[in-house]
Amino acid sequence: METLKYEKPLISKITAGIPNKFGLPVKQKIISEIDGLPVSELIEKYDSPTFIISEKTIRTTYQEARRAFETRYPKVQFAWSYKTNYLDAVCSIFHNEGAWAEVVSGFEFQKALSLGVHGSQILFNGPEKSAEDLTLAINHNACIHIDHFDELYLLIQITRKINKKARVAIRVNMDTGIYPMWDRFGFNYENGEAWNAINRIMLDENLDLIGLHTHIGTYIMSTSAYAIAATKLSNLFMATSRKFDHWLKYIDLGGGFASKNTLKGAYMPGTETCPSFDDYAEAISNAIISSEIPHEHLPVLFLETGRALIDDAGYLLTTVLANKRSTTGRRTMVIDAGVNLLFTSFWYNLGVYPSMDISEYVEDTTIYGPLCMNIDVVREAINFPQAKVGDQLVIERVGAYNMTQWMQFITYRPNVVLIDLEGKTHIIRKKEELESLQSFEINPKK
Repeated sequence: METLKYEKPLISKITAGIPNKFGLPVKQKIISEIDGLPVSELIEKYDSPTFIISEKTIRTTYQEARRAFETRYPKVQFAWSYKTNYLDAVCSIFHNEGAWAEVVSGFEFQKALSLGVHGSQILFNGPEKSAEDLTLAINHNACIHIDHFDELYLLIQITRKINKKARVAIRVNMDTGIYPMWDRFGFNYENGEAWNAINRIMLDENLDLIGLHTHIGTYIMSTSAYAIAATKLSNLFMATSRKFDHWLKYIDLGGGFASKNTLKGAYMPGTETCPSFDDYAEAISNAIISSEIPHEHLPVLFLETGRALIDDAGYLLTTVLANKRSTTGRRTMVIDAGVNLLFTSFWYNLGVYPSMDISEYVEDTTIYGPLCMNIDVVREAINFPQAKVGDQLVIERVGAYNMTQWMQFITYRPNVVLIDLEGKTHIIRKKEELESLQSFEINPKK
């Protein structure tokens, strides 16, 4: 007869049949496999911690987003947001699905070119574009989204110096009812700055104004804010046509769509409150189609959403290192993945789940990472079963930003593994080691 594992007795309030603000108790969710591959086998093969990316989920999510918009608007083009996750394998999947590249630096621009993206299919955003970056973009016929007047003046100088025309758009910031309003980037709509920029661009024969762009914020839960943004860009679109007899080619609504992660402080989980792609598409397409823009001149609708397309495809596999009690008696747990790998843990209540049925009892728990820093808190408070040292856990919805904003701090950054459509695994970024890190260092004393 198998000996049962000892579990420390726990006194907890009985809530059966009595709902509280979090609802009735539910059975603990378990993630034992990803795309049919057992978590235990993945950790055995690739170590702990390890990031896992599901190609199937990427493609399914992208196709769902594209369907939502293309069934509502006749001309739609997605552009993959490189800053969200710029691993080559990830970008290549999106490009294979038909997405252009949206970049915000010379580094990202060069990365897109190295992956075979044609320069004319790169949208170059961001407030920091050097003369070298702008020259590169002009020579590759990219779409340059001008962020401020100093960039505009620099662009005029460069086009005259190299005697080439530049395809440009302007980034517009505006009041859409979202607080705080993102007015750091681009030209303001309400005070006339955006219209002033359009007039200056149209006066220069070396600048070809082809589009309007806005990015109203991040993790936007209000679809009506996008409707307001689309309406205001449509107004600028028509004003440009009336004054200059010039039809722009596209309107770019940027990104900012919410993923299903749950923001800290949110009353309800993101899976319940996050708008669907259909919701976003309905608001945006209605605003443009219902505007004064004639149907024969409807612009291409560009979308640069990143988080909502990749978050669900990313997992982090991790292992329990220790269990402790704080001075208040609160249960705490230490795992081998910290905030150096999980930048989004600072604003999300990330989903952390056991990979197997480990206990029927849950307790309010704080989950720490392994770093020798007090801020290394993966979850401040979560009802979690009594996991033991060596138990394997899965953190879900970590595909966005964690692999671009992670840090090599105290520990090495781990393997990133892609599960392809056939269920085969591929290391798409190798685990760091001492030699790879020291290759960038120069020691004058040695």
